[in-house]
Amino acid sequence: MIRLRQVALVAHDLELTTDFLRHLLGVEVCFQDPGVAEFGLHNNLLLIGDQFLEIVAPVQPNTTAGRLLDKRHVDCTGYMAIYEVDDLDRREAHLREHGVRVVWSLDLPDIRGRHLHPRDVGGALVSVDQPVPSGSWRWAGPTWPPLAHHHTSVVTGIAGVRVGADDPEEMRTRWHELELDHMVSFHPAGEHGEGIDALDLVVADRARAGEVHRCEDFEIRFV
Repeated sequence: MIRLRQVALVAHDLELTTDFLRHLLGVEVCFQDPGVAEFGLHNNLLLIGDQFLEIVAPVQPNTTAGRLLDKRHVDCTGYMAIYEVDDLDRREAHLREHGVRVVWSLDLPDIRGRHLHPRDVGGALVSVDQPVPSGSWRWAGPTWPPLAHHHTSVVTGIAGVRVGADDPEEMRTRWHELELDHMVSFHPAGEHGEGIDALDLVVADRARAGEVHRCEDFEIRFV
């Protein structure tokens, strides 16, 4: 099993970006993870169905996330796709066999995670995480599931991410080889180069399907 469980955006201004997304999507912040300080970041987590949209922002210089903003010359962009899996050991072995380096790993009783080197995957920082039990999600905080924050009047789930690539077919083939081509599509890279350019969200009101909203240069698409 593999499913897209969490998508992270990186922005220069955490609260401004969070407020824009809260009002657009009709959701609230359900958790702020102190653990992201390890990466020089602070964050807000928004609950969408049983998936999560995370916004991170640098709080110190020379972070990976901050360098991505500088590289793409944007104030907000896609940063990370986090997949829930139920066979992490097999997947990690498969990834290493295909030359993918693990740049960060964590093993806890209730979740194990592996961040994969973006250069080895292509287009994005990807994590494969196995929660215990399946369906739980430590990154959502100790009170998950937070029913008080469960709002689905505007959007009900994350349908996928769109990745800009210099060679979309080559990147699509690479993700397929790595068994990561799930809830992701590939398109020609624009002026900001390769990376996660858009997020597809399932809209509750089907009459709104097809709407495109922009968070700076990042697209939010209702599908």
